[in-house]
Amino acid sequence: MDISVIVPLYNEAESLPELAAWIDRVMTENKFSYEVIFCNDGSTDNSWDIICQLHDKYPCMHGMSFRTNHGKSPALHVGFSMAKGDVVITMDADLQDSPDEIPELYRMITEEGYDLVSGWKKKRYDPLSKTIPTKLFNATVRKVSGIKNLHDFNCGLKAYRGEVVKHIELYGDMHRYIPWLAKNAGYKKIGEKVVQHQARKYGTTKFGLDRFVNGYLDLITLWFLNRFGSKPMLVFGLWGTMVFLIGFFAVLFIILHKIYILQTTGTGTLITDMPAFYIALTCMLLGAQLFLAGFLGELISRTAQGRNEYDIAATI
Repeated sequence: MDISVIVPLYNEAESLPELAAWIDRVMTENKFSYEVIFCNDGSTDNSWDIICQLHDKYPCMHGMSFRTNHGKSPALHVGFSMAKGDVVITMDADLQDSPDEIPELYRMITEEGYDLVSGWKKKRYDPLSKTIPTKLFNATVRKVSGIKNLHDFNCGLKAYRGEVVKHIELYGDMHRYIPWLAKNAGYKKIGEKVVQHQARKYGTTKFGLDRFVNGYLDLITLWFLNRFGSKPMLVFGLWGTMVFLIGFFAVLFIILHKIYILQTTGTGTLITDMPAFYIALTCMLLGAQLFLAGFLGELISRTAQGRNEYDIAATI
């Protein structure tokens, strides 16, 4: 199969018939063998009914539906596991991504040898409340990830070599960092294509300030996991040991200083009356806790299972 198109969606019933017809037209004109996987993220409208109708009309269009809303990353994760195409295309269901971009994205993967090609909505039709945070976010991710040639990490329109999507793990809201995840998995030939961005035709945007804040929190998480995820003891154990030793030697110094004062003067204040004693003791306790956190992190990282198990209500 040439192409798998994965479409995550939440309450996009109005746009689905038009999107399906558009994709089918593009695939037919270019003689691609294809499948479309609609990943319904627990929509509360009749999106699933529409997907079932589309499956009857277009047998190559399939669907998956979560029983409840899990988020875009889990929807993509399940879609990736279902995909069978040599090239995998992801796009949003709101008609802001154009299926006419698919042939060129396919060519860049198959002929130019890219592992991943990310769309760049150079000209956007979003409000300033969305475009300004997006620019700031992308600038930060470019700096942290080291992928200097991408301008729009969160663009829903992307193309992948089939094997790439089988070797990256999505959970939480990590879909924003798929290029970085692919790079960490060893797929480093990452390109970009300027794509057409269209104004939303139906419904309302799901973007909010919470997504902007969550994006930065996920960025910190991914940076930490990338650096220390497989060996949390390297950071927690190191800092825990350092803080503990600082506290230990400080307590030792206070005790020796107390002994010296007693031998020279015969009098002195109680150690427990000295603020420095409690500061040193606190360092020892914090150091021990950090060390234990690193040790527990090591145990969890080796035994964590079922992180990507979701309650799928139905598939077609």
